[in-house]
Amino acid sequence: FNDGHFHLTNYVQQGTDMGKYVDEIMGGKVCRSTVFGIPLQQTWSYGNSADFAPTYYLQSDAPLYYYSFTDAYIANAYLKLKPEQRQRLDPMITGFNPADMYATDHIRRVLETYPGVFSGIGEFTIHKEFVSSKVAGETASLTNPALDRLLDFAGEVGLVVILHNDIDMPFAKAGAEPVFLTQMRDLLRRHPKTTIIWAHLGLGRVVHPVQDQASSGVAERSPRFREIVDSILSDPALSHVYFDISWDEVAKYAVSSPEAIANTAAMLNKYPDRFLFGTDNVAPADQATQLRVFNMWDPIWARLTPEASRKVQIGNYERVFDAARNRVRAWEQANVR
Repeated sequence: FNDGHFHLTNYVQQGTDMGKYVDEIMGGKVCRSTVFGIPLQQTWSYGNSADFAPTYYLQSDAPLYYYSFTDAYIANAYLKLKPEQRQRLDPMITGFNPADMYATDHIRRVLETYPGVFSGIGEFTIHKEFVSSKVAGETASLTNPALDRLLDFAGEVGLVVILHNDIDMPFAKAGAEPVFLTQMRDLLRRHPKTTIIWAHLGLGRVVHPVQDQASSGVAERSPRFREIVDSILSDPALSHVYFDISWDEVAKYAVSSPEAIANTAAMLNKYPDRFLFGTDNVAPADQATQLRVFNMWDPIWARLTPEASRKVQIGNYERVFDAARNRVRAWEQANVR
């Protein structure tokens, strides 16, 4: 399979050696992969955790802040690889604040400094459970002109966008319209020339598939959620929008019951051109760790048509990122001295 969602480093910028990732962890199992860091750095506040050094955002009450050097770290590691190793990777720019009107200038500056390296931007976050409220400075929003500015620039250059935005708030009321759905849909419609991948189907650790009624059963949540996804994928004005089915939390929802398995497989079979698989692994130590999320989907892979299976696991990634490589290299040739 191809991995459309992969973090080389964690929330304190520690991670896996990129050469090891290609040769040993991807090995002969993962054909191609995106590769990016995490744009947010967890502060180690001695007053909060004393000698305990947090490596994850849930391990401290101290704030997160944007860490722009992640892009230079990813680019320099990529440029040290052999040409055949580079060919298997699509690095992404992540070290920008999407609430900052200067975010676009950062992306342009990275492309000018490292031409020939990057294929897209992201994964970056607007609304994310437990994360958004911890980020120092202005809170990102789907209605901020800074976000529109950077999505316009991505469309101009040809950069693929991987965007994390929870479809709803944590612990939302059953049956209610997802809080962020209308804003997200409006944002997507404003940028028809930009290829946007909505990460994790808009789901999170506690942002579950939208419920139809006051029930905790996953099978009863699924129909309403399928309607939402279907309404986006069937809208001609949103043909530039894709979903990635990354993260083990999403896999848990997808295989949580026979009904969930059947519903998820039916959705992938209906729209086989619009989904990309990704692990959303963070700095894995070995190949077994890298493959674990993929194997969680086995009950659904078994229900897909050969065409859908090929496209979701391999073909859509190649189509989307090959096009991005060509467009970004053409833009660099025309604009970078």
